[in-house]
Amino acid sequence: MVRSPILVLLLLFAILSCQKGTVTTSVNVKNRETAKSILAKKFANLGDSYYNAKRFDSAYYYYNKSKEIFETEKDSTYSAYTLIQLARIQQTFGDYSNSEETLTEALPYMHDNLQYQVAANNLFGISAKELKNYDDAVFYYNKILETVSDSLLRVTPLNNIANVYIEQKKYKDAIILLGPLLKLNVLDTLPYKKAIITDNLGFAYYKDNQIPKGLALMNQALAIRTSINDSYGSIESYLHLADYYQNKDYQKSKVNALYAYDEATKRQSIDERLEALAFLMSHNQEKGENIYAILFVNLNDSIKKARNNAKNQFAKIRYDSRKANLESIKYKGQRAETLLELETQKNQKYLLFFGFFTLLGGIVLIINYYKSKTKRERLEASYSTETRISKELHDELANDVFYAMTFAGTQDLQNPIKKETLLDNLDKIYIRTRNFSKANSPIETGERFEQNLKQMLNSYKSSSTEVIIKNGTPIDWSKVQTEKKIAIQRVLQELMVNMKKYSQASFVVIGFDMEQNSLKIDYSDNGIGFSEKLILKNGLQNAENRIHTVNGILTFDSQTNKGFKAKILVPK
Repeated sequence: MVRSPILVLLLLFAILSCQKGTVTTSVNVKNRETAKSILAKKFANLGDSYYNAKRFDSAYYYYNKSKEIFETEKDSTYSAYTLIQLARIQQTFGDYSNSEETLTEALPYMHDNLQYQVAANNLFGISAKELKNYDDAVFYYNKILETVSDSLLRVTPLNNIANVYIEQKKYKDAIILLGPLLKLNVLDTLPYKKAIITDNLGFAYYKDNQIPKGLALMNQALAIRTSINDSYGSIESYLHLADYYQNKDYQKSKVNALYAYDEATKRQSIDERLEALAFLMSHNQEKGENIYAILFVNLNDSIKKARNNAKNQFAKIRYDSRKANLESIKYKGQRAETLLELETQKNQKYLLFFGFFTLLGGIVLIINYYKSKTKRERLEASYSTETRISKELHDELANDVFYAMTFAGTQDLQNPIKKETLLDNLDKIYIRTRNFSKANSPIETGERFEQNLKQMLNSYKSSSTEVIIKNGTPIDWSKVQTEKKIAIQRVLQELMVNMKKYSQASFVVIGFDMEQNSLKIDYSDNGIGFSEKLILKNGLQNAENRIHTVNGILTFDSQTNKGFKAKILVPK
């Protein structure tokens, strides 16, 4: 699928180069804000430089620093830009879920800025497609079409929708979209885009069993790409042709797949290399050791490790940034306390030396103090209301960060107990961040599946909750389909999360057994139980849907204050 990063970058940089801020305040404030804005723009420019050099860790660091300053300066234009760039880097490392969260964070800063809305919707569409949320992907690409009228700018989102249809095997729908695009005269001056449309249309025709027309278009697209030295685009052509020849001419299929692999290697295009290797190892007809399978496993393990390291590093960058903000809040609190103490001493001296007039001045100060206090109390009440609303809109991690920030700003951190409490809260936030990343990471469905599954279950043990795993008839997990393993782990994870959040259980028992030709998993805890309404509210309906997709059954047995039980049956 074409993600159109070039279009997004052009739009973003065009806006970035045209924006100029104006400040209408006092000279001192203006100079201070200008200094901060200059520093933030410098960080953003460093982020751009590192991004263009593909040094994404450094780019992420400087974009994040720039974003923090622009948010304090309430500069929505640059805040939106840096958040979009952060989301693009997350997508580069396959972190599509966190990319969606970052884009959602950017939405309030976009207002009526159509260019940023187009960029964000394009990235939302990419994440949705990669996460297999095809209907959502089409929705976001259609939002771009609603705001773009130029026929050339509409080519990319229409092509992206067609690619989604191809993923869904809706080949006729893809043909209906791509056919008219190929007739646009403007594409004759843009061979790069014309090759993309031609190749995708040919592939859709081939998959729709219109083979001669499809093969002709795919060969035409490859010829265009070869003539303009579009080596990256040729990778997709070779993969499509390898697919075409796989059941017709094994040697031609293999040659095209090898061409794709070689070009992807030269371009350092990891995903395309994996796709080519997956094709080669899956359709290998040669006897002996499958070298392509070995290459695939080694490369896949390497890229998974690199991407997970990057995700953890990005999380640490944000954690360190928030920690620095908390330290700043702590310093401001100490300074305010010092100033208040000095002011109190000053007032006391006035009372001693000037008698009545000083007392009168003290009364005025007290009146002002209580007015200020009342104002603060109103602000705190308003802030409390905002917090309550935010609790419904944000996830638990955001609430934990907010709590830590509020604690640091309102408590005496010179007190060792309160200081230790703050550090404990920060440590919990960091651990939860890592756990969120781990919980949403790809599931290992190979030889280590059973070990990883039990490790996940045991990770919910605590001083107040015991987790017991019972093994009945041994289960040969190697004979269980991948999608069933994924569904089982996600459902058990959902049960454990609900236990941790709501059940107040002191022990949990999970039993694994074989029952005729079905896997049987029994879950029980001694918690407060769930009503049917609460089960649906807490996401267990989603767990039930997961099991249904693999032809399994998930049943619940629960009464208030009498524990909670669940039984999972999945055909082997």
